[in-house]
Amino acid sequence: MVDDKVCKKCPPQSLRLLEEECLKYSTVVIKGVRILDVNVLAPLMEDPSLDLKVIHLVRDPRAVANSRIKSRHGLIRENLQVVRSRDPKLRRIPFVDPNHKVNKKDGSDYHSIGAMEVICDRTSRTLRTALNPPNWLKGKYLTVRYEDLVENPIKTLRNVYRFVNLSANHDIESFAMNMTSGSSSSSKPFIVSSRNATQAASAWRTVLSFQQIKQVEDYCHHSMALLGYERVRTAGEAKDLSKSLLTLPKL
Repeated sequence: MVDDKVCKKCPPQSLRLLEEECLKYSTVVIKGVRILDVNVLAPLMEDPSLDLKVIHLVRDPRAVANSRIKSRHGLIRENLQVVRSRDPKLRRIPFVDPNHKVNKKDGSDYHSIGAMEVICDRTSRTLRTALNPPNWLKGKYLTVRYEDLVENPIKTLRNVYRFVNLSANHDIESFAMNMTSGSSSSSKPFIVSSRNATQAASAWRTVLSFQQIKQVEDYCHHSMALLGYERVRTAGEAKDLSKSLLTLPKL
């Protein structure tokens, strides 16, 4: 849990001291936010002294888009950087709504949605690499869907621990259950708290406009197909929370 008021009072820490602390453990976990191409990790994964493995946490792109819109004021610079990193050689997918820049309701979400084109393109590249893995990636890459973690946290957690040759203990399993089965949702995207994760996972279905949903689906249909996320045909289908949009992933 993170207490922002307490953290602000913490003095700067020496990187050397942090390194020494990490080296006390036989297993070190590094969280990387949006490593856009798993191939950049090849030199590290080929190093036998590291025994590096990758756990790729993925989420329905429509939920990612909703989260980015909710956090747009904190992600303005990042959204712009992601959009500007787009490969100019790629065919540009047209916007579903031709008035996307002048529509007052959705205009402020333009870069949040636009960033999804780049994110999903890079995700698709990584997934294609994982489907036909080179030697350095074989047995060292695991995809975990956020929705599976929400639906069955203990089973998913044990699969992750098994992948890295560890055993999950009761404390960590209790923590996972507590963090995913809270009674409320949070409107503050950067606050870590216990929440109703099932509700959070499907929030996009009632919050995003149908045009926004279709735009993300147009950008992300390749990665969605590989990860087992079904597209919606109508606005009514999107809002029908009794209908699951999950199928078996292809990897």
